[in-house]
Amino acid sequence: MVKRLLIVLLLFIEMTAFAQDPHFSQFYANPLYLNPAFAGSSVCPRLVMNYRNQWPAITGTYVTYNASVDTYVDKLSGGIGLLAYTDDAGEGTLKTTEISGIYSFSTPINRYFSIKAGFKASYYQVNLDWSKLTFGDQIHPRFGFIYDTGERPPTEPTQRTADFSAGVLGYSDRFFAGIAVDHLTEPNVSFYSTSKLPRRYTVHMGGIIDLEHHRRRRIEDPSISPNILFMKQQNFEQLNYGLYFNKYPFVGGLWFRQGFSNPDAFIALIGIQTSVVKIGYSYDLTVSKLSDASGGSHEVSFTVQFGCPPKVRRIRKIVCPAF
Repeated sequence: MVKRLLIVLLLFIEMTAFAQDPHFSQFYANPLYLNPAFAGSSVCPRLVMNYRNQWPAITGTYVTYNASVDTYVDKLSGGIGLLAYTDDAGEGTLKTTEISGIYSFSTPINRYFSIKAGFKASYYQVNLDWSKLTFGDQIHPRFGFIYDTGERPPTEPTQRTADFSAGVLGYSDRFFAGIAVDHLTEPNVSFYSTSKLPRRYTVHMGGIIDLEHHRRRRIEDPSISPNILFMKQQNFEQLNYGLYFNKYPFVGGLWFRQGFSNPDAFIALIGIQTSVVKIGYSYDLTVSKLSDASGGSHEVSFTVQFGCPPKVRRIRKIVCPAF
């Protein structure tokens, strides 16, 4: 019963406060969600799938599924992508779905540095299954949940809206940095009154440090990649910092995520990366006051890098972590 009440409390906070987006620990393994400017960044067609189970010790709390596909298109002189995700809270009690189309274009500044800009248009939907909610006025002190609630269900349990995002990337063979802004129009997603989806600001940057030097970088070359990411949405702030270590075909990573006033989690990653397939698993070890009850978080990513069609125009790829 304690877990059941906790789920209701979490969902009540989700519905009455300003909505927040799901986040991923393997943010570079979900590039189009991180920044729409990543569309077409690998030039050849790419398929990405992600799964995240947050706080699994609390049954059915937050499970997120994500999939995307993108490629560079010569005739459009840019990258295009499709992105879809579903965030399932409380075993379907509160479900958020977003389907997006993305376009990006790149501009070389000089032979060493380029800039990419991307734009995303989305269909955004939030659905509430009122039948799965329980409230305090339903509880009998001896027999449990036996009463009908006096709470009023929403007139329309599904909210639908359009949504827009934009981002920009600057990159060379050794360094990359980007800024993205999601929910530019701050659409209303409330079931009762007005509750706008606040803008999400993301700043990320990093670099590649080769441990062996060759004339041209190869996927087999060992390297380390320090990275930092800052995210802000309404009053929620998140800072991730850490590094990846690459020793073909294995990738390892260690991160720390925190707010500016409190720690959140250590993130450990292990992955396998080839020229075609990338598979990663990460675990968030919660270090906040919720640590004993949450069970951490599990995340799995799977990427397939397809070959390019013939006669595709040669453009500079973004060399950044795959996870």
